[in-house]
Amino acid sequence: MRRRPAALAAELCLVLLPTAACTGATPGSAAPAPSAAAPATGAAGCPAERAAPDPDRPVVDLEFSLAEDLRTVTGTESVVFTPDRPTGELVFRLVPNGPDATAVGNRLTVDAARGDDVVAGGYESAGAGAPGGLYVLTLAEQLAAGESTAVELDFTLSLGDGGFERLGTAADVSWFASGAPLLAWEPGVGWARDPFVALTGETASSPVSDTTIAVEAPADLTVLMTGDQDEPTRAREGRRTWTSHEPVARDVSVAVGRFTTAETEVAGVRVTTGVLPGSGRDPARLARATAEAIEQLGARFGDFPYATLTVPWLPDFGGGIEYPSSILLASDAEVVLVHEVAHMWFYGMVGDSQFRDPWLDESFASYAESVTGEPDADRVSRLLAAEGDVGGSMASFADDRRYVTAVYGKGAAMLLTAREQAGAEAFDAAVRCFVDATAWSIATPADVAAALADLPAALAVLQQAGALDAEDLPG
Repeated sequence: MRRRPAALAAELCLVLLPTAACTGATPGSAAPAPSAAAPATGAAGCPAERAAPDPDRPVVDLEFSLAEDLRTVTGTESVVFTPDRPTGELVFRLVPNGPDATAVGNRLTVDAARGDDVVAGGYESAGAGAPGGLYVLTLAEQLAAGESTAVELDFTLSLGDGGFERLGTAADVSWFASGAPLLAWEPGVGWARDPFVALTGETASSPVSDTTIAVEAPADLTVLMTGDQDEPTRAREGRRTWTSHEPVARDVSVAVGRFTTAETEVAGVRVTTGVLPGSGRDPARLARATAEAIEQLGARFGDFPYATLTVPWLPDFGGGIEYPSSILLASDAEVVLVHEVAHMWFYGMVGDSQFRDPWLDESFASYAESVTGEPDADRVSRLLAAEGDVGGSMASFADDRRYVTAVYGKGAAMLLTAREQAGAEAFDAAVRCFVDATAWSIATPADVAAALADLPAALAVLQQAGALDAEDLPG
């Protein structure tokens, strides 16, 4: 989901490391030792342990079938949804119908929808072209909070040409992330109908769901996807079915290709990587680099959120896109891998409205790059003085450069400065408090302010950078 276009990647590298460290270092290169782990608790009121996912979270079953042409996916999505506030509809976001994705030939169509409570279904605009950015199911009666409904949607996904997108095809590989209708519910708020924007970023908001995935594909290809994968089974002549389960997935990614894979384990996490033929890349080296990133980031932010992490290495399109327990890696730069692994904490576990509060994942993931080396103080100062509010919504930025500079660059500089002002140990403890308190939810800036309540110097930095408003502050 979080994409880092090559033309703008320098904006992020300017925050943290000397330029040489940001220009194509191969994953697996040596990095400084991680900082000492922060205390398990921080500010008063910090939870004794990480919050558990909602037992009434949605249950999602996804079935994908990739055609022999590797460009067409047909599927069925089953959802059991239990809202925490009354609603008379279900709203699904069709991410492949956003302006960037459709421009290269991607499209998601809902072919049929059914459910005992469903009386109608249809497309709704979200600033995208046909067939629409949202699909809405109208229910016969309003659901009360805590009341469940079950629905099924049949869909067809068309994959466009390869590029730095969530979906596409290239030599020996196809990938489809956000390739099914995405339940657009924000617990405690309601349906997220935020518009798509013409920026290299996301506008989705989705709850964690207990998710099972099945992918049928040509038998000579390997599937790497979100979740804890089982060994494939033969579905029919020339086809195999791959399955996985992720109990806390906001969304899923799937890559299908002629991957050579490697595995390793770190801190109880199974890491699986895959590289394509002719790439000259080593999957074992990538696995070691990924494990190192997990250790470094875990020392700063607490235990890794998932039991597995899958990293298919796509052609070098110049960035990376993170999904729960999976990363679509499309860059040789070490810092990109670290950034995307950091998103397992910030977006995967600690969710956010990606339209309203993009800094809650992008600024934190960019700040997390600092675990690989000493930040450049002059660059941090320059970016902290850059124009634009870190806390702007996706609609508030005129172009990609202003968005990246403010949310990625200035946001990371803001958090680095807040850490320096408050003291590293106290700040790390407070951030871990934020992580544990808001795990598996959709966080808000007020949650960050609450975690930093005992660190006025840090709060002042975030206010001055435009990440927090007065109404976000405790008391």
